[in-house]
Amino acid sequence: MTMHFSDIAVQAAADRQISAEEILELRRAGWSNGRITPEEAEAIFTLNDSLDERSDAWVDFFVEAIGEYVLNTLEPKGYVTEEQGSWLIDRLNASGKVESMAELELVVRLVERASNVPEKMKVYVLGVMEHEVLSGTGPTRCGGELSDTHVSDAECRILRRAIFAPGSDRPGAVSRREAEMLYRIKDACLGADNAPEWKRLFVQGVGNHLQGFSSANAQISIERAAELERFMGDASSNVGRFLGRMAKTSPNRFGKVFGKKGTNEPTREQLVAADHAVTASEKKWLDAQISGNGQVDDYDAALLDFLDGGDAPRATP
Repeated sequence: MTMHFSDIAVQAAADRQISAEEILELRRAGWSNGRITPEEAEAIFTLNDSLDERSDAWVDFFVEAIGEYVLNTLEPKGYVTEEQGSWLIDRLNASGKVESMAELELVVRLVERASNVPEKMKVYVLGVMEHEVLSGTGPTRCGGELSDTHVSDAECRILRRAIFAPGSDRPGAVSRREAEMLYRIKDACLGADNAPEWKRLFVQGVGNHLQGFSSANAQISIERAAELERFMGDASSNVGRFLGRMAKTSPNRFGKVFGKKGTNEPTREQLVAADHAVTASEKKWLDAQISGNGQVDDYDAALLDFLDGGDAPRATP
């Protein structure tokens, strides 16, 4: 860390504020050698902790600088290592909670940018998001929405980014753990003044988990179909063994999609339909989630309609 970088950081921390000019100077000094050092990362976090207000320019710098440090300091680059994940969680927990949008944006951006993150960080990010929604005291309340147990517009945007991120539990799709988090939030926030987008996000998220694709992004379905087509066309793949195993483990699903024994090989469309079907174990899980609050509420009804081939509800005001 250069003396110039240290001087700016120390002075700004003492003032509890930082100007746009000082942020620009930190950028120049921090990347003078092409990377953010561990000492600079610590100084940036210390400065962030001391600020009374965090401008958009500061949030951009903080997320970019710490993200660069976490993703590109240790090998393999582009991944959050166990060591870096532990350092980041400890640093974020130093004050006992994620206090600012800068910190929240950092953890979500890392999950978006990283090829993968450690298991403990995936759990941490989901825990932070659930706490922000249910406590009503976190940075997503934007300085005014102090009531708990409702889902704000900001939280919908952050949740969507977090659960569909490449480094999330189930890259490009929604995991069981993420779907259960959405259900806990839904049950806790029933009847609240939730953001118009919340019902759509809930239905798309849980529906994605059960069907294995995102109706919000048809490209995922296309890519999945292309994967299945390549599989079927690959002479090295034992298609007969694959179909036999599927018939043995999921006879109802197999029979519904492929028909009776002796029919032609399944088409690409049939394989995609099988991939999207809700299995018996998935139905059992869904039944348990729906019965959690003792009623089939509007969100459950919208989800069941979506699974039956309907559209996800629109985010109307």
